[in-house]
Amino acid sequence: MLEDTERRFADGTVLRVRVLSVPESEKFPDGVKYRLHFGTEDETTLIRYDNSHGVHERHTSDGLDDDYRFPGYGAVQERFWTEVEQLRDEKPSQDDDNP
Repeated sequence: MLEDTERRFADGTVLRVRVLSVPESEKFPDGVKYRLHFGTEDETTLIRYDNSHGVHERHTSDGLDDDYRFPGYGAVQERFWTEVEQLRDEKPSQDDDNP
């Protein structure tokens, strides 16, 4: 296993990153099986990239992104973290409610 992380935030969002090293195969030519997920505690997906079924997928709060084309694992990692930052910036801080 390369990485297995879960982090819960005060705003109710959850970050789960699981990256496994697997034998290179037709299903996993990069030798990497991954699931990069950012969502809510009630299991709503905000953004998720995975190849759990041997197919590279991008999921959003609107469902599966049918137009997604896998740009390579390094690019997926970079894009995922950028999108998580953007989504976290869009959420109002818990401190915003305090005068």
